[in-house]
Amino acid sequence: MMDAGDFRVGDVLSIACPFTPARVERGVAWDHVSVRWPWWDIDTGSDSMHWNGIVALGVADRGGLVSPEVEAELFRTDPPPEHLKPGDICLVGVEPTVVHVTAVDRHDPPLETGWLPRPALTVTVLRRGLSYREFSDDSHRNGTGYTLHPGDGIPFTFELLTRPYAALRPGDEVADAAGRAWRFAGPWDWHAFDGAGPGAGPEWPLVLLTRDGAPCSTADAEAVTASTAAGSHQDTVRHWMSLTQATPTP
Repeated sequence: MMDAGDFRVGDVLSIACPFTPARVERGVAWDHVSVRWPWWDIDTGSDSMHWNGIVALGVADRGGLVSPEVEAELFRTDPPPEHLKPGDICLVGVEPTVVHVTAVDRHDPPLETGWLPRPALTVTVLRRGLSYREFSDDSHRNGTGYTLHPGDGIPFTFELLTRPYAALRPGDEVADAAGRAWRFAGPWDWHAFDGAGPGAGPEWPLVLLTRDGAPCSTADAEAVTASTAAGSHQDTVRHWMSLTQATPTP
């Protein structure tokens, strides 16, 4: 399992959460079922955010229609929402689900959300089969996907399935086999110093030039070259797409 604070844009994860008893507060209405959340406490010290202890989970309506928000929902109830009514006790959790990370934000001080513990980390993900572009006009989630707060008391487990360009760090500068210099901002976010378009991406193998704005160490340079000695940028994209069934987007 991966460290709860170690996330990068582009990561492909298997995520799960043990099913835990929760009380149904409101049955299915407006594509949601509302339950008293079993993992958070109300933040009585919050001056600006007030939470009542209830979380609304997105569900398909009785006609089978699914909104983008509902489609991105990770949590499920057992029994399913259509069998629940106010006052029922159900189980709430996340079955093992493949997701990819679209955004990572760290908060210092932690966010004031109305619940405790206050989140120090926000990780936004999309389930397998969903691409960022499908959500780019959805104002409710800022166009990035489903928001998680690892470390906020929900007992998620995360298994890292793949991390494209794991040997690189955002901000690294590299030279490729075609003689072009690049700045790495993320696995699908490359900037060529010659001003030309990125085309099909850098040509492997890569040579690490600088890290954190300074000449790189021999160990770091060797790790980058070794990790790109075989295969190609295109192979990396294809492998990522085979796991996510999605389109890479910076």
